[in-house]
Amino acid sequence: MTIRTHPTARPRLRTIAALLLALLPLTSSVRTLHGRTSVDSGGSLGRPLPPRSAADERAAVRRQLASLGRGTYIGEMLAERDSALARWPSRPNDPLVVWIQPNTDIEGWNDGYVKEVQSAFEEWDALRLPVRFSFTTDSSEADIHVTFIDHFEEEISGRTKWARDDNWWITDANIVLAVYHREGSMLDNESMHAMSLHEIGHLLGLDHTVDSTSIMASKVRVRTLSRADSATVRLLYTLPPGGVR
Repeated sequence: MTIRTHPTARPRLRTIAALLLALLPLTSSVRTLHGRTSVDSGGSLGRPLPPRSAADERAAVRRQLASLGRGTYIGEMLAERDSALARWPSRPNDPLVVWIQPNTDIEGWNDGYVKEVQSAFEEWDALRLPVRFSFTTDSSEADIHVTFIDHFEEEISGRTKWARDDNWWITDANIVLAVYHREGSMLDNESMHAMSLHEIGHLLGLDHTVDSTSIMASKVRVRTLSRADSATVRLLYTLPPGGVR
């Protein structure tokens, strides 16, 4: 059906059309049917931005620490390590492979220790850091070895040793856990879990804190990760390794 309009009605239609266009919301779009619109954009090549200097990088890290460091103990770590941080390179799709010693001839040993150590790795892994963990029963395939001894001569129940390169990237690490305290008492499963959490924190690059409510206190009094533990390791893994001064 064709609708014809009288010539005198056209000004009125134009007025109505203008009003309708004015009433369109800002988010509306108008499309032209059976048409094509080409938009050309041009640009000219300028000088590339100069690379940031090492001093600029460190200044950026200091700003990030100032804005995000509250609620963490990363400042204590910097004081302990002469203003330097160490961590593993990001490898979210290539987990660190962990081997946990499956048995020993230490008196009183129980299989529950292995489960507690693995559970501690999984608790850190639940934070979904750029470094993840998987497990193997073949020690030759492992990046990280966890072994057990009867006791340490020092007043400690765990020890982590890691190596780093010149750029402060951690390259390898191993954990040793004691079955007995130095004075002779045996660690129960809950204590083994807590000590494993503590040593894995060191493995990830964390240091001690004076906060006794954190798993990274030098004398471990809690049995799970604190908010400060989680916040500190998450911040650490957003920063480049090395000095920040």
